[in-house]
Amino acid sequence: MRKSLFKWHSYGALIAMLPILIMSITGSILVFKVEIDSLLRPNHMLVEALPETPRISLDTLMQTTLSENPEYELGGWELYDDKSRSDAAYLIKRGTDDWHKVYVNQYSGQLLSQPYPMDHFITDWLLELHYSFLLHVKGASVAFVAALVMLFLGISGMILYRRFWAKLFTLRLGAVKRILYSDIHKMVGIISSPVLIILAFTGAYWNISGIIHEVTEHGDGEHVYITKPLYRADISFEALHQQATNEISSFKAGYLAMPHEPDRDITFYGEVDSNNPLNSEYSSMVSFDKTTGVLLSKQDIREAGLLTVFLDSFRKLHFGYFGGLITRIIWCVLGLMPVMLAFTGLYLYWQRRQSKVQSKQKRQQMVNAI
Repeated sequence: MRKSLFKWHSYGALIAMLPILIMSITGSILVFKVEIDSLLRPNHMLVEALPETPRISLDTLMQTTLSENPEYELGGWELYDDKSRSDAAYLIKRGTDDWHKVYVNQYSGQLLSQPYPMDHFITDWLLELHYSFLLHVKGASVAFVAALVMLFLGISGMILYRRFWAKLFTLRLGAVKRILYSDIHKMVGIISSPVLIILAFTGAYWNISGIIHEVTEHGDGEHVYITKPLYRADISFEALHQQATNEISSFKAGYLAMPHEPDRDITFYGEVDSNNPLNSEYSSMVSFDKTTGVLLSKQDIREAGLLTVFLDSFRKLHFGYFGGLITRIIWCVLGLMPVMLAFTGLYLYWQRRQSKVQSKQKRQQMVNAI
């Protein structure tokens, strides 16, 4: 049993090595995406406002954004009120499925950028590479399989080397390279496996969810492209924003999903005060009818079922920010460990292969001698 598991562990690593390495490296970088963007593009990402400065009305911000970009319709809006980070408007070019992003100063009403494609900047490009290898649904399918392989590698590695816990930090530095690399491979694998299993499981879930959505919604090849607003013209989004805040105690909206498809309504996603550190900033939601503005539904994560709470925790677990800077650094470092595992694993595989070849040659020489 152990021998078969070891064989499949090795084969799985060889087959999925490249996509896993891409996801590993890009994922570790993306843990600090906001900080990198703020450093590289402060004029887009950052604003300066006094503590008492209020946000401009959402209706005014939307009107300004659309009036300066008349060939687009709104698909979503990121809302911030920390006096330092800008809002972001997500625009869809009419008659297409091309999404763009515009940065907006929510305290002055000034647009901080022109519409940029979703993969225009380096970190956004890395995000697309991480999620779909730049191949959309086909790439997401590859990423899903790679995540499953990574999940198997993490679990099988812990089973194969479970006894290594007894001497976890014992490295035979004076031993030959093969033994030293074997010790490094086991130590790194055992230490990083819990985090890698979490990353693989949550990533696989998001990939398959996105694939299922695309197949069920657009699998027939038909896609209704937005050509005009799908919401009633006199709806006040600022009023709905305020109502959403009142509908759920301590609710703070972080994202507004616009009705960019016929079967979608207006939904505010946000966070609430909670004792659960894994509740995400989009854990609760309030939805309104796009033609009447009437409340349709609301979800308070503090009153939600276990499955909903569990699935919502994936966001913080995947990106590792549930414990602040410390857990983000841990996630970043351990997320890179597949690079070390691939290097040491390849070396050990090559050594075993060479050893088998040499043994076969010796047996053949003995047979010939006889």
